[in-house]
Amino acid sequence: MRTIDLSPLYRSFIGSDHLASMIDAATRHEKQTSYPPYNIELIADDKYRITMAIAGFAKDEVTIEVQENTLKVTGAKPSAEQSETERKFLHKGISERNFERKFQLGDNVKVLAADLEHGLLHIDLERKIPEAQKPKRIEIGSNLIENS
Repeated sequence: MRTIDLSPLYRSFIGSDHLASMIDAATRHEKQTSYPPYNIELIADDKYRITMAIAGFAKDEVTIEVQENTLKVTGAKPSAEQSETERKFLHKGISERNFERKFQLGDNVKVLAADLEHGLLHIDLERKIPEAQKPKRIEIGSNLIENS
């Protein structure tokens, strides 16, 4: 088991108490299976794309859900005994097993769209920072607090 010393981060980041739990969750997910394989691309400054290789799955067999800051992609095939009676394989190298893959999304990251094409599931994401959270320039000598 790995241990990570987070004390340097706590000296630099104020109000990021949930950082330790996110790192802990990430290390637990390392034990997950690597199926299905996926890529995460940076499309633009605040736009991302997750591409998952899910050959053999139809649109109605894949579910995409976002709850709080977790994106969950689930694929479920019909029961194996039903499809195995209809098909007889001499060699089966294409995996068609059920899967569940979770991604932790950063604050203000929203799912824009999802598309399934040629066995690849594309999920487009964008980080939209609210106006109140954008950096503000403070002029020296300005009085931000008005006297009432």
